[in-house]
Amino acid sequence: MTWSFKIGTFGGTEVRIHVTFLLLLLWIWFVHYRMGGTPAAWEGVIFILAVFLCVVLHEFGHVLAARRYGIHTPDITLLPIGGLARLERMPEQPGQEFVIAIAGPLVNVVIAGILFAALGYSVGFDQLAEIENPHVNFFVRLAGVNVFLVLFNLIPAFPMDGGRVLRAVLAVWLPWSRATQIAATIGQGLAFVFGFLGLLYNPLLIFIAIFVYLAAAAEAQNAQLRDVASSVLVGDVMITSFASLQRSSNIDEAVEAMLATTQREFPVVDQDGKFDGLLTRDAMIRALREGGPATPVASVMLKHIPVSHPRKSLQHSLRLMQEAGAPAVAIVDDAGRLVGLMTHENLGEMMMVRAARPEGFRFGRLRRETRGAGAGR
Repeated sequence: MTWSFKIGTFGGTEVRIHVTFLLLLLWIWFVHYRMGGTPAAWEGVIFILAVFLCVVLHEFGHVLAARRYGIHTPDITLLPIGGLARLERMPEQPGQEFVIAIAGPLVNVVIAGILFAALGYSVGFDQLAEIENPHVNFFVRLAGVNVFLVLFNLIPAFPMDGGRVLRAVLAVWLPWSRATQIAATIGQGLAFVFGFLGLLYNPLLIFIAIFVYLAAAAEAQNAQLRDVASSVLVGDVMITSFASLQRSSNIDEAVEAMLATTQREFPVVDQDGKFDGLLTRDAMIRALREGGPATPVASVMLKHIPVSHPRKSLQHSLRLMQEAGAPAVAIVDDAGRLVGLMTHENLGEMMMVRAARPEGFRFGRLRRETRGAGAGR
């Protein structure tokens, strides 16, 4: 995720902090400082850090459950609204998704249980509700936060765990895409409820409503893509008209190609047309700023880009892209020569075409018409 930085790696999973999380810490420090001076300010910051430690443990519950099914989690990103664990691929069975989704809230149940036991089970509901009151015992407030995290994450709306639990349950009887659509619709309905309550009580609920609505829409689109990908070849939807760069090219030539096209990614090929790497627009601009126009593209291109074949399924190529966290997949022929690209942008365009296409339209027809425009140079 952009605007985040790594703070460590645990069990092969990076833990990253988004810059907005630091802004939250500054805000907490300032608010508590006004309430009780420097000691209160630092106590407020320490409490928030303890809360996010619980959030990290929650996310590692997902990580360990996913690992049980052979699914790696490249990173966890801490945001002001919680944590986000990025799975390299989606679970293949509803039961697997259920276990992975419920594992996070169960971690908070365990943490709350330990805190309740340490406090002698003498905590009342009125105390647990005062998690924002700095005069309430630190560990009582922390126990209250973990109870809140369980309840909040079990709301049946994406991207909360409850949305994934709901989809997993529905997918036992319904196709995956249909279960996702129903869960997403319920989530978007709840987003409108959050937004309405935000107008009446707490403006923060409005931001949560927007986040939930967009996440539900994205999840529905991903499910539609997954449904289509199982029956389409990557050769039917790949980009075949694109500009490419030679391994001997420099950044100045790359900039000229960028200005002459609408591409964000430029494949780099050798003299035989075999794929060698991928130069992204961001890497191009960074190299231009730091090394100048004479910088060789070979020194800044991405080398570990997944490669697929036109006769492979789109599902296979999509999985390669997700597992590598790559911006594109290079499509090569039997001789290893580059014949196409698959990018996030052209996948989005494919889904728009699918939504608008007339009955009987086939993706292969679109590919042949596009190829007539000419291949890369």
